Amino acid sequence: MSAVNRKMIQGAIRKIFPAAKKIHVDHDLMGAALALCGKTKGIVCNLGTGSFSCYFDGKRMVKNSPGLGYVLGDEGSGAYLGKKVLQYYLYDTFDEDLRYKFDACYVTTRAEILEHVYKKPLPNRYLASFALFLAQNRGHYMIENIIEDGLNDFFFAHVYKYTESWKLPIHFVGSIAYGFRDVLKELCRSYQLDLGRVLRKPMDGLIKYYRK
Repeated sequence: MSAVNRKMIQGAIRKIFPAAKKIHVDHDLMGAALALCGKTKGIVCNLGTGSFSCYFDGKRMVKNSPGLGYVLGDEGSGAYLGKKVLQYYLYDTFDEDLRYKFDACYVTTRAEILEHVYKKPLPNRYLASFALFLAQNRGHYMIENIIEDGLNDFFFAHVYKYTESWKLPIHFVGSIAYGFRDVLKELCRSYQLDLGRVLRKPMDGLIKYYRK
């Protein structure tokens, strides 16, 4: 975060909380690091609408693997998984049962989907909304393949880039991470990694951190 943006946000918060003695503004990844690691070392991963990660040494982010956005990256994110759902649907890869469930759930058309993705604002959020279809249909082999492949892509693109990953716990935060934490646990077991904390929202950990 640039100094200009940080100062602008501090000013906006100051107007809302004029009595605040100290206002600290930082990157959301730093907030996730404090929430998950506290003052200890660890690999911090965010899997929400988008995805990103870093190595936190207990004080600061030493290395980070930034997301490239929903077009080029965001592996394992809601947008990434939702895109896979739409690909399976539009390419007619889903079997009859899943296709029926998709049609009943979303009542949309190919033209409408493409318009949302390529012409309307916030396509990443639109794509991420389809990740819910995965959570609602757990157990089907196609659904499980999409989830496992998508999260495995995140491990390959991000977690594998840190030599510290095999020495420190791998922590996760975000709705996708929390919703599919069973898959994360299995992947960490397969790669002989230590799965750390998995939180839905960083605020849960931040409150505990600052209370200490």
